[in-house]
Amino acid sequence: MASNLTQTLLDPILAADPAGPRVTFYDDATGERVEVSAVTLANWAAKTANLLRDEFAFEVGGRVSVLLPAHWQTAAALLGIWWAGGEVVIGADDSADVAMVSGDRLDESPEADEVLAFSLDAFGKAVPDLPIGMTDYATSVRVHGDQFRATGAGAALDGRSVDEVLAAARERADARSWTASDRVASSASWTTADELIDGLLSVLVVGASLVQVANPDETKSQRRAETEKVTATAAQPG
Repeated sequence: MASNLTQTLLDPILAADPAGPRVTFYDDATGERVEVSAVTLANWAAKTANLLRDEFAFEVGGRVSVLLPAHWQTAAALLGIWWAGGEVVIGADDSADVAMVSGDRLDESPEADEVLAFSLDAFGKAVPDLPIGMTDYATSVRVHGDQFRATGAGAALDGRSVDEVLAAARERADARSWTASDRVASSASWTTADELIDGLLSVLVVGASLVQVANPDETKSQRRAETEKVTATAAQPG
């Protein structure tokens, strides 16, 4: 069986520090703060993988078009896609089997067979006035099991293999000398494959943890860095 990106990323973290903060998400525009452990991230990823397989008959090698922001739920959903053996395609792709789209971008949804709409609400509220034919992620994912058995893997990210993605992530982490003890602050976006590798996967691949900030307020950054014990900052790749 081909190596699975999600298990390669999460298994060492789950073994070393299952309960510690893995992704801490802030939205400075709303005051939201959500802290997610490796166990919680893995549970959401498994639920997502089960949703894809059980509701959409998603198979290894399937492709998922992703139009989601840098957010803890996006991280869980991406890990779910990879756990199910799917390929993540960043942006709208009409040839994808499934699309995952945030509620504010539904008008950009590609012509995929299935569309999962994300409210990204901290309390799990559904996307309001969801068009007929689309599935609400928050209400659908919660009923699925939090364990998943992988059966294989195809391409992982925009045509890159699992090994290629892992190598790129490790290269970016090594360039910054990150280790498992680091707590990385970032407000970088995940709108391309390279940005996703740089801003999320390079953190996870070395077992570090991420403090991801949306709509950053610079007046709060110093206090947040102290509170969250930040040791490194991830700048947007140039």
